[in-house]
Amino acid sequence: MISFLDQYVSNPYLRALVVLIGVFVILRLTAFIIEKVVLRTTAKTKTPIDDLFVEKASKPVTLLILLIGMRIALEEIPLAPGVDEVFAKIVSSVIILILAYIAYLFVDIVLFVVLRSKIKNGSSSTRESLLSLVNSVLRVAWIILAALYILTLWGIEIGPLLAGLGIAGLAVALALQPTLANVFSGISILLDKSIRVGDLIYLDAETKGRVLQVGLRSTRILTFDNELIIMPNTRLADSKIQNVTLPEKKSRVIILFGVAYGSNIEEVKKLVLSEIKKIKGFINEPEPVVRFVEMANSSLNFKAYFHVEDYNERFAAIDEANTRIYNVLNKAGISIPFPQLDVHIKEDKKGKSK
Repeated sequence: MISFLDQYVSNPYLRALVVLIGVFVILRLTAFIIEKVVLRTTAKTKTPIDDLFVEKASKPVTLLILLIGMRIALEEIPLAPGVDEVFAKIVSSVIILILAYIAYLFVDIVLFVVLRSKIKNGSSSTRESLLSLVNSVLRVAWIILAALYILTLWGIEIGPLLAGLGIAGLAVALALQPTLANVFSGISILLDKSIRVGDLIYLDAETKGRVLQVGLRSTRILTFDNELIIMPNTRLADSKIQNVTLPEKKSRVIILFGVAYGSNIEEVKKLVLSEIKKIKGFINEPEPVVRFVEMANSSLNFKAYFHVEDYNERFAAIDEANTRIYNVLNKAGISIPFPQLDVHIKEDKKGKSK
């Protein structure tokens, strides 16, 4: 027994073989734990992050354990001078890549789940474009970090390389400044949720309409005249926007009307208020009200305030309100005046008009 142990201790190949056998045992044990314990545990949690991570990271973890075992086994085998160091660096480089990939998987899955839950106001194509952009940036950053670490492992000076990359990155950033500004503005709009697809927005007297798409570079707005406006996201992000849709769907309607002098003010309020409550889409909260606002040159002017449950019904409600108010006032014999101009002609002493 002792002689066998002495033979084992003195035989490097046998020691390396034992290490590899131990690695395969650990691999089988790891697979069993993942299947019987980890997967069952993650299935009980509410977040999908752990399920996705275990599913995607199980194979890289298996490969990582195998490479670590190979790295240990190589240390037991006598190789030519310099060869063992090269092999060790190769295996270590691959281990670094796998570790970087596992870390990338975790961050990517977390960002994917968080961004998908946050970004609901863009179209599906826009969401996928944004997620793809984030994924690409993350992948490139991880590759660069892993590559720099591997170069350091091989004894390569990375200072000049970093300086060159910094200058090249600055040149690219300056060249793409307008495009990048639009992209980041688009991401800001999507995350801020101040504008969503389907919202009715007013930018100025000429730009008003419904949001069709919030893209990474521009936003598409369909006007009431069925014209498509494509606006760069930087301009949209810097503009004062009136979003009729937010914070809720209900919308206030204001109707201006006038009656003749001598009309009964309380009767006018009562009649108009009763008609307002019959309008399609009318809601009683906030409570409707009719205000006597002005004694004008030719009429007593009123404003009726009420709300409809959906802003899409606002224009139809204005039409119906005007029609109902006109009809009920006519039926009650209350005159609705119109502007009049009285012209007085004076005559001079000779009987001629001036």
